[in-house]
Amino acid sequence: MRISSLFPAGDASLLGLSHLLSLLSLPLARATLFTEVPPPPLDLGPLGRIALTGNFDAISLYTYQQQRDEVLAVYNGSQSQSLIAPLPNGGLAPISSADADILALCPLESRDGSLEKLVVGGNFTSLGGIESQGLALFDPSSGTVSAISGLSGRVLALLCDSGKVYVGGDFERSNSSNAISWSRDSGFSNLPFGGFNGPVTSIVKGPHDHIIFGGSFDGLGNATTPSMKDQQMVNLETAEISAGGSTIRPGFGDPRNVVCRATKQDGEGTTWLLSDQQPGYWQSQMRFGFQPTKLRLWNTHFEGRGTKMFRFIALPDTGILNMTYTDPETGDQVACDARCPLSDDPAEEFRDFHFVNTVGMNGFRLEISEFYGQGGGLNGVELFQDDIYSYAVTDFNEPTCANIPFGSTATKTGSWTVSPSVDSSADYLSAQVDSSTASSTSVTFFPDIKQSGNYSVTIFTPGCIQDGTCATRGVVNVTGVFSRRDESPVQTFIHQTNNFDKYDQIHFGRVDAGSSDFRPKVTLSARTGQGSISIVASRVRFQLISSTGGLNGLFDYNPDENESNTNFSMSAINTAGNDLERGADVNALVYKDNTLLVGGNFSNSTIHNILSITDGRVASLSGDGLNAAISSLVSHDDLVYVGGNFTDLAGGENGKLKHVAAYSISDDTWIPLGSGVNGYVKSLVRFPVNISSTRIESAIAVSGDFSQIEESDGRKAIPARGFAVWVPSEKKWLQELDVSQMAYAGQLTTSIMPGNDTILAGTLASGGISSHGAVALREDSGLALQPLPVKIQQTSDSRSRQKRALLENNGSQAVTTGLFDKASGRNLTVLAGHFSATASDGSTIQNVLLIDGSDDEEVTGLGSGLNSNSTFFSAAIHRDSLFLGGKVMGRVSSTDVVGLVVYDLSKREFLANQPGVLEGEDVIVNSIAPRPDSNEIYVGGEFDSAGSLPCPGVCAFQADASQWVRPGSGLQGAVSVLKWVSKEKLIAAGNMTVGGNQTTLASYDAKTQIWSSIDGKSSNLITGPITALGLARQDGSRFWVAGKSGGGSPFLAFFDGSEFHSAGSLFGEQTTIKGLQVLSASRRSQRFSTHRK
Repeated sequence: MRISSLFPAGDASLLGLSHLLSLLSLPLARATLFTEVPPPPLDLGPLGRIALTGNFDAISLYTYQQQRDEVLAVYNGSQSQSLIAPLPNGGLAPISSADADILALCPLESRDGSLEKLVVGGNFTSLGGIESQGLALFDPSSGTVSAISGLSGRVLALLCDSGKVYVGGDFERSNSSNAISWSRDSGFSNLPFGGFNGPVTSIVKGPHDHIIFGGSFDGLGNATTPSMKDQQMVNLETAEISAGGSTIRPGFGDPRNVVCRATKQDGEGTTWLLSDQQPGYWQSQMRFGFQPTKLRLWNTHFEGRGTKMFRFIALPDTGILNMTYTDPETGDQVACDARCPLSDDPAEEFRDFHFVNTVGMNGFRLEISEFYGQGGGLNGVELFQDDIYSYAVTDFNEPTCANIPFGSTATKTGSWTVSPSVDSSADYLSAQVDSSTASSTSVTFFPDIKQSGNYSVTIFTPGCIQDGTCATRGVVNVTGVFSRRDESPVQTFIHQTNNFDKYDQIHFGRVDAGSSDFRPKVTLSARTGQGSISIVASRVRFQLISSTGGLNGLFDYNPDENESNTNFSMSAINTAGNDLERGADVNALVYKDNTLLVGGNFSNSTIHNILSITDGRVASLSGDGLNAAISSLVSHDDLVYVGGNFTDLAGGENGKLKHVAAYSISDDTWIPLGSGVNGYVKSLVRFPVNISSTRIESAIAVSGDFSQIEESDGRKAIPARGFAVWVPSEKKWLQELDVSQMAYAGQLTTSIMPGNDTILAGTLASGGISSHGAVALREDSGLALQPLPVKIQQTSDSRSRQKRALLENNGSQAVTTGLFDKASGRNLTVLAGHFSATASDGSTIQNVLLIDGSDDEEVTGLGSGLNSNSTFFSAAIHRDSLFLGGKVMGRVSSTDVVGLVVYDLSKREFLANQPGVLEGEDVIVNSIAPRPDSNEIYVGGEFDSAGSLPCPGVCAFQADASQWVRPGSGLQGAVSVLKWVSKEKLIAAGNMTVGGNQTTLASYDAKTQIWSSIDGKSSNLITGPITALGLARQDGSRFWVAGKSGGGSPFLAFFDGSEFHSAGSLFGEQTTIKGLQVLSASRRSQRFSTHRK
């Protein structure tokens, strides 16, 4: 297709950035991370002007090795989060991928003040393929990742301050929870106050260089154990029980005799004995890990026998554990390790041993070294722990034989299988689900909660590497009911794409104890709309939280103090939190112009979800704040941008602050961003754009659960699938600006702009230049793409559902063919297919449009008469007539048209004398080929006759006589391509018969009017109908063909005049090749050599 001079135009239906992003300067990354692909040495001169048309929304040239087609992965949910850098060509490249979310970044400077590394935080378990739980270092100059090991959990906030990194989130390390510091020299260091009793979501440096923490906590502190200790029974009922040295006496040698006994009386079937006068052991091996706190043993007294001394061996480490027990005579606590005693006094029913240290294990052994009477033995063994777990594998929950009133358990629906633990601490359940089974496949966990209180509830997810499911893992929906007062379940979505084991907090707050009329529960199921995925279910932990109290979502820390100060009233920031209603959730902090802005989910009589603190004075904002929670704050120039779930001021006075707004600290005023967006905003991120040729500027990228930018001031709503960009300098959304744009899909979670570098984080992917189905290919100073000046819109036809949407729109707006017309002084571009577009006068164009380069690029259509459901596949010009073919129906010039219509370009109206109607079961015209130096127009496709003339597959229209003639009589079938290689020779491709013989290629001699099959050696390489043909030589002696086999596999082959040669398996199963163009090379190149034949 050849193209005239065109000017760029914006397309409001797509999200994009100016292609001038290529001016971004990335000195660190560009030198080592981006590898330029040499341009192909193509000679486009003989083709003249060129355009690419098809069923696409965006297109790009492959100019950097780091370019990837990530857009489809974004929309099918398989795209992982990455560190992302803008490419010099305006695209985006993932430079280090994580297996879950990247939620925080901060620059770690070297001692001379230059950027050394980026600290990366999130809920990932690996970054760049390096195992690192929640925290890692990234070197932007080399692209390498270094692990920061030692955390267990997720990182939500980072602050880098003079070589020290303050880390906040939902994690544990040593004796600190949810807040800790790290430095390159000393690693992790506990903060003096020991962390918080709830997650930290934001950290900023505030007044007097204090460090301000925000989150969901009400005090300093850590996890604690329940007041009723040792209440969770470790399941021995389903364990693998074995023994060494057991007696052969019938009824006494089975080591399972002492597990889960209803009676502890000595006797056959209830007592386990060792052989006489021999030491031995009793052993239990589980398929899950645990940390026992108490061992309870019943000694046997059968025939005067019994265990006198034993030791507890942890497995698999085989270490001897220290324990304590109560001396029944003195009441003193006595320690023991290798020689722990049991009494032979029948009055002592059992003896409890408490473990001195918390040690993880998946089995244990009781080694009996001394005994009473003739030999040792036991009457009962029980093991307890403080940890409160519910396992998906029911065998790991509390034993049913113990008759615990509300013991831990789990139920499941759907088809689940047990997967071995391998690298995890316990076996777990796995399921394969698709759209038909996702809603009916679930696991519900029921914990054994004996003490009501505040708990941290976490769900564990096994890593995908161990079971080989990384390619199919998806997102699960987790819901929880924790208190009888809950009006609706707590809900969250958890990504299970982690390479290694991880856990996520799903609830922090009150959990009621189990009873006959209420039980806390957590349900895991697949999130709908993901197609076929793998999901896993392991375990849920409930951890009771202790607290100093005295805080409410805010904490002011003075790093110059080495001891924790619990006199919280000394700080106006701490006091500000306590003046709010209890349970405040602080989600975002910004310190700007001596003012601390606090955003989240909180309120009191005058403050709603946002407040300011200046010189110790706490104030509400204009309008008393916003009417719902705030999730994100970001500072830019004189304003602070605010995103969240709000729709207006708390007083309801504005109406345009829908989910996103700007606030001026100096004026205490709210500034709308248009009218906002139509859904929840998760994050606001500074984002570089270039909307002019002179400067790069920061914009605000908005990510969340929305589908459009709201209409505003007469402008219609703009589709925006979860991502939009506000340009502060223009006071407009980027999609409103009339600039050439890059098309993007996905979202951002955070960004950082140290110096001249830009690093983004999220799933954002670039699809290339925004252009709906047609783009110009230029060769001014190297290959470049340029959108056509036309706005192609979504169609409402049901066939739109067949398209796999690449970007914002879901419709099928396909430009399938086009051409250029320079005859008779015209300068026209013709685009045809199946689409809707907007004409220059604002009217709607259906399926065919004309761009007049001689009239200021005016865009017009053909007028009325054709069915809007028509689809055009072919076009050709003969003199002043535009021939258009396809699946076409309508009535023009008082004449029915089927398959083919002719338009008079000189009069700008349909030809009064249309060709006779093509007939057949389902008429389609695939190709139109005017014969050189002739008035004959050859038409190929799927039809049986033209008017009353039998003319299957190929028919010729004589323009001067306005009549159809049949070219020869030997060809029948479906024709996809017609190509004239001379005035007398025509090549046809498709699925045909010639002389009754099946063929995919045929030639026609116009002089003799005879059809012949084109055969050659290895013709079996042509495994199905041909859909495209490209001439390698103009005389037709050599050419390329493409199509699909009967099994659906695409093929591409070269014909050298006598033999076919396969190009190999270059394309995926979903590929359909519609067109081929053979290009000549401007110089010899081994990389772009022609076929050896």
